[in-house]
Amino acid sequence: MLAAKLKDARVRAPFPGATVTTSPSYVSLSGVQLVRKATLGVILLLGLAAFALTRAKGLGPAGHDTVEMVGLGLIVVCILGRVWCSLYIGGRKVRELVDNGPYSISRNPLYVFSFIGAAGIGAQSGSIVITLACFLVSYIVFAVLVRQEEAALLKVHGETYAAYMRSTPRFFPNFSRWWDRETLTVHPVRIARTFADGLFFLLAIPVAEGLEYLQQIHVLPVLASLP
Repeated sequence: MLAAKLKDARVRAPFPGATVTTSPSYVSLSGVQLVRKATLGVILLLGLAAFALTRAKGLGPAGHDTVEMVGLGLIVVCILGRVWCSLYIGGRKVRELVDNGPYSISRNPLYVFSFIGAAGIGAQSGSIVITLACFLVSYIVFAVLVRQEEAALLKVHGETYAAYMRSTPRFFPNFSRWWDRETLTVHPVRIARTFADGLFFLLAIPVAEGLEYLQQIHVLPVLASLP
C-alpha cells in the first residue's frame, strides 16, 4: 500500500491540467515534516501542562519579569530568523541544495531559531529551569527528526549533499564558512506563511499570563516551584 501511495503521489505542474509524479524522497520528506509538526503540537501541550502546574520561585518579581522580557526577545529573534531563512529555503528544500546565506554556516538554521523560540516560550513562565527544559526538549526532538530529513535529502542530492554534510554543522553555526549570492529568488507566499507560523510563538505570552492568573486565584494547583 505504501508503494502505491508513493507511486501515485503527485504535485501540481507549472501549467493547468498537468501533473508530475513526485519522487519517494519528496514524499518521505513531506512525511517527516508532518511528524515534526505533530510532535511539536504534543510538546506544546506538555509545555502548557508544565506552565499550568508549576511556578517560578527564588528570583523575586524583578527577576521573574526579567526572564519574561528576555524570553520575549528570544521569540522576536526566532520569528525574524525563521523569516530570514525562508528567504533562502522557501519552496526549495528538496528540489535544490541551498548552501548559501544562513545555510552556509548551518545545515538547519531554521531549526536553530526554533530552539531559540522554544526557550523564549519557556521563559514566559519566569523560570530559568523551564526555559532550559524547553530548549533541550526541542533540540532533542529536532535532532531525531532531522536525521530522517537528511536521509531523504541524500537520496535526492547524493554526494553533493554528503559533502555539504561533512563541511557544514548540523545545527550550531560555523561563522567562518559564511558566503552568499548577490541575488535571491524570493517566494512571498512562503515567507508570509513562515511569518504567520512564527506568530504562534507569541501566543505563549497571553497563555502564560492567563495560567499564572489562574494559579493566583487558586483555580489551578501548583505542584512544583522551580527557580
